[in-house]
Amino acid sequence: MTDLPEETGDERADAALGGLAQLGTLPVSAHVGVFEEVFTGLEQALASVDDTPDRHR
Repeated sequence: MTDLPEETGDERADAALGGLAQLGTLPVSAHVGVFEEVFTGLEQALASVDDTPDRHR
């Protein structure tokens, strides 16, 4: 589909994005629920960034 990397390097983001793999097996009408779950997971991962040591320092 795209040339995007399969992993982001952040376990929490990768876990959230893993939910997108379901899209191929679900009817289009169920996609919104999957996108909402992925979005929530990404929001939680972003919110927890302050709780982890900065890997780039």
